[in-house]
Amino acid sequence: MIKYCLKRLSVFVFIFSFLAGNSQTRKAPAYPLITHDPYFSIWSFTDDATASPTKHWTGADQSLTGFVKVDNKIYRFLGKESKAYKVLLPASEDKSFSVKYTEAIPAEGWQQIGYNESGWKWGQAPFGDEAGNFKTAWRSDDLWVRREFTMVNNKEEDVYLKLNHDDNVEVYLNGQEIYNATGWVHKYIYIPIKNASTVLKTGKNVLAVHIKNTAGGRHLDFGLVKEEKTVATKNVLNAIQNNVDVKATQTIYDFSCGPVDLKVNFASPLILTDVDLMARPVSYVTFTATSKDGRARNVEVLFNTSTNLAVNTPAQEVIAKKYNLGDLSVLKAGTVAQPVLAKKGDDLRIDWGYIHVAVPRTANARQFIAGSDELSLNVFNKVAKVPVAVDQKGKQLQLSTILQLNTGKSVSSKLLLAYDDIWSIQYFGKNLRPWWNKDNSTSIDAQLQAANADYAATIAKCDALDKTIYNDAFKAGGEDYAKLCEISYRQTIAAHKLVQSPQGELLWLSKENFSNGCINTVDLTYPSAPLFLVYNPDLEKGMMNGIFYYSESGKWKKPFAAHDIGTYPLANGQVYGEDMPVEESGNMVILAAAIAKAEGNAEYAKKHWSTLTTWTDYLVKDGFDPANQLCTDDFAGHLARNSNLSLKAIMAIESYAMLAKMLGKEEVYKKYHDIATGMVPKWMELAADGDHYTLAFEKKGTWSQKYNVVWDKVLKFNIFPEEVFQKEMKFYLAHQNKYGLPLDSRKTYTKSDWILWTACLTGNDNDFKALVKPVYKYALETPTRVPLGDWHETTDGKQVGFQARSVIGGYWMKVLDMKLNSK
Repeated sequence: MIKYCLKRLSVFVFIFSFLAGNSQTRKAPAYPLITHDPYFSIWSFTDDATASPTKHWTGADQSLTGFVKVDNKIYRFLGKESKAYKVLLPASEDKSFSVKYTEAIPAEGWQQIGYNESGWKWGQAPFGDEAGNFKTAWRSDDLWVRREFTMVNNKEEDVYLKLNHDDNVEVYLNGQEIYNATGWVHKYIYIPIKNASTVLKTGKNVLAVHIKNTAGGRHLDFGLVKEEKTVATKNVLNAIQNNVDVKATQTIYDFSCGPVDLKVNFASPLILTDVDLMARPVSYVTFTATSKDGRARNVEVLFNTSTNLAVNTPAQEVIAKKYNLGDLSVLKAGTVAQPVLAKKGDDLRIDWGYIHVAVPRTANARQFIAGSDELSLNVFNKVAKVPVAVDQKGKQLQLSTILQLNTGKSVSSKLLLAYDDIWSIQYFGKNLRPWWNKDNSTSIDAQLQAANADYAATIAKCDALDKTIYNDAFKAGGEDYAKLCEISYRQTIAAHKLVQSPQGELLWLSKENFSNGCINTVDLTYPSAPLFLVYNPDLEKGMMNGIFYYSESGKWKKPFAAHDIGTYPLANGQVYGEDMPVEESGNMVILAAAIAKAEGNAEYAKKHWSTLTTWTDYLVKDGFDPANQLCTDDFAGHLARNSNLSLKAIMAIESYAMLAKMLGKEEVYKKYHDIATGMVPKWMELAADGDHYTLAFEKKGTWSQKYNVVWDKVLKFNIFPEEVFQKEMKFYLAHQNKYGLPLDSRKTYTKSDWILWTACLTGNDNDFKALVKPVYKYALETPTRVPLGDWHETTDGKQVGFQARSVIGGYWMKVLDMKLNSK
């Protein structure tokens, strides 16, 4: 499941202080605000909602800011303004430029002004080797670049080097080293230049860069920028944040703003049992103002939505528009370029389609487009006029909404945030529209009007589902478990996109977030399955349909299941460089059986019987004693004779036998059941190591979580003796650390989704809670403030890799067990 995350960790890990401005108890590592799919996903990374800009799950700023004015006094309740930069020397995304370069070791002094560049070539930035991502090809190990420029005034302060590099880099300004780094990044970073006014010269200057490729891709682009001071808010107070409550579909903040209490509810109606509603890309933000003393108060709310929600990088130019839509007023913005489905990868934001902000057209609501945060706030403070332009072009604009909430006791108002991506996925060469417009019979305007009309009913559905999620999890595993499920629900769903295939099948396609960006990765489908098996098995089928099609169409010709079908959002075939034959085949067969158990019939398996047979026969031949290969925990490296991977093969073979029995194929059932049960004593013998079972067969002194065997309990195979589960659990409970049970004996890191599976092995509530408690403690205390990471250190709670991923849908394994086996 991962693939490049370690090299990117320095880029993405955003560490914030444990206690933010208001000393509110931690409720989650990060707080979901607007969550729909991998591109439309906005979070608060701090406990205090005003302590940082709101962000896309990748960590890029996607600013939502909120202010409330009470009797002419202004309070901030959401977000901070993003840093803004003035270009001093453009990077290529700002303006095309050329530099001198060489791939041969230059003479001494190459970093200095006045160096003789004879023999160096001219090249246009950026440099690189990834198709479509460079202007000058660079394929050697080393590259030296010189960029001369003129400064009219060298007294600039707050100057930053703007840099995108892959791999190791040294940067010099006028011969003085200003930056060096080992490793690489996948986006622009901003490095402050110390004593910039001294290092920069009036007149001629030179930036000189040496970059070295060590592995993988190559890239170089750079420039200089000056930080522009954000809007002066010395007369703006921070609202006092009293509480934040994270439910399955809603995040609700409570603030005190002088004599008024303000409740702000972010609701994304991801109702798994209603896919049409779930797929509608509209979230609600509801504001409720209550006078503390019952006296009438003059209350207004300003809510700003940055057009950065519609760009990949802030340098992209956007066009914003204001229009009326029936009973709604709407602000809309998107990039000028509209490069539809032109990019693929992980650390990307959408830069096609349009963000929409809508409010009911009443005397209590005003909308306008502002060129800056400062202008928006000045309009709110009535020291500037409302901009009258209905169209505006620029960068980092603000879509501003002012709502009047004059109140005696309690008054509410709402706005709607929506994203129309127009085209969502490319599927084996064919572009697919989003599910809500799969047949091109509706529009985002119609969806906004429907969402506005359905507001009360939709919030009621959210409330009902929130109760169901909590109550189901509480009944299955207690309070800590229920809270874990609440904070992971939206994250799990928002890592997918719902579309319809050209064959008319539902496709529920995952993005491998904070990894390599693969789409429809089978070893994400597997751990995330419990949530969908509990509440809507059709979505589980939607994760498997593309993999079945890939094989059954003849596009994938191997006798085992593929790893993925592309890089999000381009699903045109496997891109991962190495197969995981036992892992992925086992996953697909087991999940087909789980669907049959959840639905009470094996019709889905029957539809794909020939393919399931091919994969199961592969597992019979090569699955029990696996060769040196990767499994889903591929970050841990290759491993031969992996005992947990062997368990997956055994579970898959027994799953196939169960399906055969459900389909009335008694002889097939007996054959494969006998194979699976015959493997059990062999497994116990080869993995035996006294008080536990080994990580790999006959490798004494090692151990691992045997999470794959959980299906023996959940699907009621009962082919393993109870002593296996009891022995393993006793060993696990003796080897936990502060923040959880390590994945295996090689490292102290863990995968929290697998812990939740392992916790189900004995069926004992005390065992389950004992393993869950440290995981919940990790969620509350991790210093890594990002959407919940599933790969963390058990000693200090820090993220090792991964965030905002779908795999934490695996937390619902205990609920699935309860649902399937409590009758």
